[in-house]
Amino acid sequence: MKKSNFLLFLCSFMMGAFSMKGQTAMDIAPCMIPGINLGNTLEACPCNWLSNKLDWETGWQQTKTSQKIINYMKEQGFRSVRIPTSWYMHTDNNLNIDKPWMDRVQEIVDYCIKDDLYVVLNDHWDNGWVENSFNDLSETTIDKNCEIMKTLWTQIAERFKDYDYHLLFAGLNEPNASNDTKKITALIKYEQAFIDAVRATGGNNVNRILVVQGPDTNIEYTSDLFDITKLNDPTPSALMMEVHFYGPYNFVMMSKDESWGKMAYYWGNGNHVSGSEHNATWGEESWVLQQLTLMKKKFAQKKVPVLIGEYAADWRTMPAGEDQDKHNASLKAWYKTVTRYSIACGCIPMVWDTNNGKGIINRRSLKIDCQYAMDGINEGVATGKWTFASGIEKVNNDNNDSPIYNLQGCRVGKDYRGIVIVNGVKRINK
Repeated sequence: MKKSNFLLFLCSFMMGAFSMKGQTAMDIAPCMIPGINLGNTLEACPCNWLSNKLDWETGWQQTKTSQKIINYMKEQGFRSVRIPTSWYMHTDNNLNIDKPWMDRVQEIVDYCIKDDLYVVLNDHWDNGWVENSFNDLSETTIDKNCEIMKTLWTQIAERFKDYDYHLLFAGLNEPNASNDTKKITALIKYEQAFIDAVRATGGNNVNRILVVQGPDTNIEYTSDLFDITKLNDPTPSALMMEVHFYGPYNFVMMSKDESWGKMAYYWGNGNHVSGSEHNATWGEESWVLQQLTLMKKKFAQKKVPVLIGEYAADWRTMPAGEDQDKHNASLKAWYKTVTRYSIACGCIPMVWDTNNGKGIINRRSLKIDCQYAMDGINEGVATGKWTFASGIEKVNNDNNDSPIYNLQGCRVGKDYRGIVIVNGVKRINK
């Protein structure tokens, strides 16, 4: 990505140079843009055709994660990696997480940390032990799930308690709480159990950034029904919200025409094809902005940044009679629009990528599989403007060793090159 893009302009920290204290979610958020998922990898389960659970890493895709793969992600301009991970499926009868599995997860986290990337480590689906449990709202079931949540996250948090603010924890993935208030009440209890478990382990976990999920990670449900103030966190400035963005469905993932609607091959201003039955009929630029503005008003403007933990649209080979170039342009426009408006609305866009030949990065060859998507992300980052207050507000004008910030409010080291802010004044470090 272009070095001139301020959101990508060396927004990194020297590991261990600063303490966890004082690094709020709003401080860290712009430094994480853009992000990518290491999808279909550590969350793959159950893969019972593989006798060794460590091999489940290749159960849904065929490439073992390596330092070279993470390096390549960074070379493309990504500043954060979300690592979807299963844990419950890697426990014994006493809910002890298998040590070899924990070691492998830590190894991959360390690949990212070595590259000064931010990491979001979650409990992702995990055979649905909690995500699919919302049809049973009995007190017994909720209490049992809370205890499982605490047991798992206590172990995870203990293993990573000495890691600095580059590592974030996310309690769930896509909890199936829908738009049901009783289910959302149960969700709040599960997320409170997650917060309590992590904070109780001490160390850097006292101030670690924690990510909580809205019902179904659906933007409208989360905006209308989720009240983050119901969560009791001794470090409330260290919370982020998470939703996902897969819309409009007709364009991003619909695989065949239905009686109620057709697939949309073409999306966005200037990309419709005259006479085609497959132009988008809803969900274009203004709708994307409207959706993300809900997150801005509900959370970002109240100093709670929002993680767009997943967003993606499928690239398609056009059938005869359709326009491949217009589809390619549509895909690029979609990625640009979602990325750009996410940034403008106080959200961190993290593209969903699964090494399946239709996503962003081919991990085996270390090449880009879909340049249209990658170009869209690049342009979205270049045109997106983060306008939310961050660590620049905390500059101490009386200290000769005052902290240094880049233009996004991310604290940087003295060897940072480019435009910086020191004591509230812009200068150039050469």
